[in-house]
Amino acid sequence: MNRLHPLSAVSMALQRGVTGFSMPFFLVMILSSIFEFVDVGWIFVLAPIGLVAGVAYGIAYYYRFTYAVTADTFDVTSGVFSRRSREIPYRRIQNVDVAQGVFQRVLGLAVVSIETAGGGDTEASLQFVSEADATRLQRDIRRRTAEVREPRRDPDETGSESESTDTAVNTDDSSAGTPDTRSRSEPGSTPSAERAPADRPRRRQLFALEPRELLLYSLSSFRPAAGAGLLFLFFLANDAILEYLIAVARPFGGPADLQSGSVGSYGILTLVSLVNGVIVTYVLNVGYTFVAYYDFRLGRAGEDFVYERGLAQRYSGSIPADKIQAVSITDNPVQRLLGYAGLWVETAGYGPDSSSGSQSAVPLADASRVRQFAANLTGLESAAFRSPPTLARRRYLVRYALIATVIVAAAFGLAAVTALERWYLTAIVFAAVPPAAHLKYVHLGYVVGDDHLVVRSGFWKRRTTVVPYYRIQTISTRRSVFQRRLGLASLVVDTASSRTFAWGTPTIYDIDLETARGIQDTGRDRLQSALRERARADDIGLSVDFT
Repeated sequence: MNRLHPLSAVSMALQRGVTGFSMPFFLVMILSSIFEFVDVGWIFVLAPIGLVAGVAYGIAYYYRFTYAVTADTFDVTSGVFSRRSREIPYRRIQNVDVAQGVFQRVLGLAVVSIETAGGGDTEASLQFVSEADATRLQRDIRRRTAEVREPRRDPDETGSESESTDTAVNTDDSSAGTPDTRSRSEPGSTPSAERAPADRPRRRQLFALEPRELLLYSLSSFRPAAGAGLLFLFFLANDAILEYLIAVARPFGGPADLQSGSVGSYGILTLVSLVNGVIVTYVLNVGYTFVAYYDFRLGRAGEDFVYERGLAQRYSGSIPADKIQAVSITDNPVQRLLGYAGLWVETAGYGPDSSSGSQSAVPLADASRVRQFAANLTGLESAAFRSPPTLARRRYLVRYALIATVIVAAAFGLAAVTALERWYLTAIVFAAVPPAAHLKYVHLGYVVGDDHLVVRSGFWKRRTTVVPYYRIQTISTRRSVFQRRLGLASLVVDTASSRTFAWGTPTIYDIDLETARGIQDTGRDRLQSALRERARADDIGLSVDFT
């Protein structure tokens, strides 16, 4: 059995000590305000005792925490008063992530997280091990997991596969990622040129995010963490921020202070605050994305995708090819205007980008290059998208018209109880109704292929998802009251990807009911055929040589 790095004892002692010191402090402060017999002076006795107890507990936890890499499982034993022993089978391991913060990189430490395919929580976390141990653990567990997923082949079979050639990737020039004229290996095979010793699969780089692409990705994407950062700044210095906003709004007619002002001046202050909030959030978003995806690199080791990214905190991990449920191409209006897109792979369990099963394989690259990546990865053949009937566009027109009516009615109601004038100017929102309905409609589409179902939807965040039939869990038809009146239906394609809980399940919206039932029957038949073929072939159905 192995122990964590000795500095882990220091870290655990400090963390537990701070917790043990602060808990009596806050508890006594709260109880003293409720009960008279509780004296605030108790803090000077209980807080040091809590500090000592916390430090002792942290050190004891370090000595009671052990781990081991065995032939069949990764074992972790922990707990001071209540012992917990976990044996994690390699076949269940989804990912082995290695993370390093700034201070951890200075000290040569790393956090190793073991994730399984059963959900989005960490199954085991080693805080901390040395960089060398982290690399060794990641490599050994990845190798053992690959051996469980793909048993050793017969020599004759291996020899026949060695005749296939590999796809070359040049990431040093503008042609990076473009397939050459050599034939690509069959899905699931390992070319002889890339074969490495069994104990250490050779890693080959497939994609590197160039500085220009990193800058464009930072400027053209939005991450929810930026909004959380804005809230943190507000709570950290709310008084100073309020004074700044009042000073900025004053030249435009804002109030002199929060205690005095008219309805109109408060409205101007609100508008100025919103504009400043958007600007600050955008700046935080650019900085966060740049730091998070700095030096992003994607490679291949055996049958896994491996990635590295991050400036302040460095992440590295793997994406098992046989756990991939679907592949999604994403873009927003700015990225489409510039001709760029991103590629995400959705897995059955954990994903570090969103605490769910989704990882960014290519954060941002030329759109044609990304489409080629997706085609090489899934074997998808190019086909024209089919659009919903034009009746769906009229439905969206009515829907957005109703929303605009609600906005105008709200402005009218506000004018009735306040000094708001010219409420009727809000009717300008009706001008946005036709283009909004049209843009929603034209970005919807689907393809019913021989081996895949492709679903496209969204304008602000358009997502084109390629789902192999053998990965489909269910295909269900859903109809709202309005859809039933119009003879329309939506077809929901559900996979085992946990990302769907946060990103939305791939859905073909507002198609004819008969068409939806036909796609549902086709999907069910091709799912059964794909499962029978895979049972005979016993392959993973995806190629890791997707560039």
